[in-house]
Amino acid sequence: MFAPGSVAGFIREIEEVIVKVEVVQGGLAEREAGALLVPLFADKELTGALQSIDEKIGGMLSAFLAREDFRGKKNETAVLYPPPGAIGAERLVLVGLGERETCSAERVRQAAGAAAKAARALGATTLLAPPMGAERLAEEVAAQATVEGVLLGLYRFWELKTASKPTPDVVSLTLVAEGKDGAVGAGIGRVLAESANLARDLVNRPANVATPTHLAEVARAIAEETGITVRVLDEAEMAELGMGALLSVAHGSDEPARFIVMDYRPEGDERSTVVLVGKGITFDSGGISLKPSKGMEAMKGDMGGAAAMMGAIRALALLKVPLRVVALVPATENMPSGRATKPGDVVEAMNGKTIEVINTDAEGRLILADALAYAERFHPDAIFDAATLTGACVVALGHHAAGVMGDEGLIERLREAGERSGERVWPLPLFEAYGEQLKSDVADVKNIGGRPAGAITAGYFLSYFVPEGVPWVHIDIAGVFMAERERPYQPKGGTGFGVRLLAEMLRHWGEAG
Repeated sequence: MFAPGSVAGFIREIEEVIVKVEVVQGGLAEREAGALLVPLFADKELTGALQSIDEKIGGMLSAFLAREDFRGKKNETAVLYPPPGAIGAERLVLVGLGERETCSAERVRQAAGAAAKAARALGATTLLAPPMGAERLAEEVAAQATVEGVLLGLYRFWELKTASKPTPDVVSLTLVAEGKDGAVGAGIGRVLAESANLARDLVNRPANVATPTHLAEVARAIAEETGITVRVLDEAEMAELGMGALLSVAHGSDEPARFIVMDYRPEGDERSTVVLVGKGITFDSGGISLKPSKGMEAMKGDMGGAAAMMGAIRALALLKVPLRVVALVPATENMPSGRATKPGDVVEAMNGKTIEVINTDAEGRLILADALAYAERFHPDAIFDAATLTGACVVALGHHAAGVMGDEGLIERLREAGERSGERVWPLPLFEAYGEQLKSDVADVKNIGGRPAGAITAGYFLSYFVPEGVPWVHIDIAGVFMAERERPYQPKGGTGFGVRLLAEMLRHWGEAG
């Protein structure tokens, strides 16, 4: 029986939630599978293995394409049933890649996700596919994007349902590649997708399950899997460090706060140290500045930044990136109570700055303040924080890109990684003039700067707590951490945004500069 607040049973084993991925060479027509995913450009040209398959099924594929019922448009799908025994696959699931000249990794991810979901809807539990778009992309890139798209697209959050699933889970994907680059890309894609799916799980879990204690348990599970080290600070240890900003948010809740430190140290020489900071508000009621009740249930996902950083460090450790990465997760609820921080209270952050709390619903920046100050002890070469921080960022950028502020060089690297990963970011300024909105009459700074430029003043507030001289970027994921409608490789619910973005950037960290 499900016990609210329990941790046991909700950290699912990797092999239970991830499709088994196998990479083989040759034999696309002969290999058995519930469905063969067939990628086609808008020109519908059959080449190589697809031409051979068409011959084995008596020209059925080319005859179908000649009817113009399938045009190869982006993410368009169709199904063919070959004669029994003609090839190993029971079904052909056709999927459109659009125009050949504009093929990209993101186009492949979307097509792979659409095709995998179409196959599952038909009851197929074993999938077979070539690296999609390999005619236009390097095989490693095509293989990575294909595996990412399939695994991300097949994700569904079902762990709290008692009814049977409408269709069975897909259990395996066999990728038929030409060379070793296909295997390398598939391995990267698998790690990135399963790490993003872990972050999705954390965002989707209700707040009575995904408590600060639960996040700490998941961090320990990641450590056991990857070999990273984890330290979890309790409230007494936070108080000893002077984390008054974080603890001011935790005061209103009966759930104990936790400060999670995840440290990945690669073997051999370390070229750099990068610190990732993720906002871990496991439920945000707004505190004394209570939110409206409509839609408040979505605030179980206010720890989307924490989930992203936990997923990212898992991916980087499994990929053995030659870079020291530290993930810091300040985790607490924000609740109203007789002990809760009140508007007008003044609290002191770990770096000694005093903060006038004007609005207790601007709590994420308070817990990030202490985490950013704590990062100094690692002498980082760069700091990135991710947070579901402001509704103002949603107004500015909608649901298609995260807002980024801070060091211009790091922002450009993030933008490039965003284009490759499909998790896009867009820069906002941090002009000194915005700091004027944060001046307080009674403390060093106040925690909100009014309605104008709300996303920017939130970022500017954080800048007061970044260790001096350390390049830093703030990523506001408020508009992208949750999807309200299904997309080709994104079901409704938690997106895991930030995992693949940061992993994509950091695994190439040593290639620039």
